Amino acid sequence: MGVSVEEQSKQSKQSKYEIGEAMCPYRLVLEHVTSRWGVLILIELLDRPYRFSELRRAIGRVSEKMLTQTLQTLERDGLVHRDAKPVIPPRVDYSLTDLGREAAEQVRALALWTHERMDDVEKARKAYDEARELQSRAS
Repeated sequence: MGVSVEEQSKQSKQSKYEIGEAMCPYRLVLEHVTSRWGVLILIELLDRPYRFSELRRAIGRVSEKMLTQTLQTLERDGLVHRDAKPVIPPRVDYSLTDLGREAAEQVRALALWTHERMDDVEKARKAYDEARELQSRAS
């Protein structure tokens, strides 16, 4: 039995998506760098190297599991360096690589812009919410 036109179309779209993802690996790195915890880790490590527990306290409200996963991801991408010292108790320091410092500076610039422009964002949100409220009353 043959494949329907609808099924062929579905397969074609899926393969185009998969091909697109494979051809755009930067999207995955962008997700890592701009993730909730990725941003905070990169910005924090701009100041100095941190031990795991210090970094967790500096960032706040991040679970050990999430911090570990995010650090491993950033390390794999070449942005974070993990230095495990063979001492008892174990000591592990995290720092930025040159590539990581470059990314962190870009992320920090975006964070600073967000902070500086927050009043404008709040005004835009208020105007949007008020317009939506008027529309819903009119309907």
